[in-house]
Amino acid sequence: MNSLALEFSPHAVALRFTSDSLVVTLHDGRELSVPLAWFPRLVRATPEQLAQFEWLGMGEGIHWPALDEDISVLGLLEGRPSTELRPTPNP
Repeated sequence: MNSLALEFSPHAVALRFTSDSLVVTLHDGRELSVPLAWFPRLVRATPEQLAQFEWLGMGEGIHWPALDEDISVLGLLEGRPSTELRPTPNP
């Protein structure tokens, strides 16, 4: 039996911030908004540092050199926050 595996590589074409969100526009027109709190380094960054990012690959990821932060678009789509984010213990 043969199967066809389709490869999908989402990539970002635009990036902006709101007061509490990271908003990424994908190549197909979708906008993805995730809590800025998911990324402690971005929360602590200045507006100037946030503005100085680079696309990784063809937009498969985002890199902030001054912050040493890398975020994959696929990870955002999968709902994965930074590994630095510590879960809040349940009482």
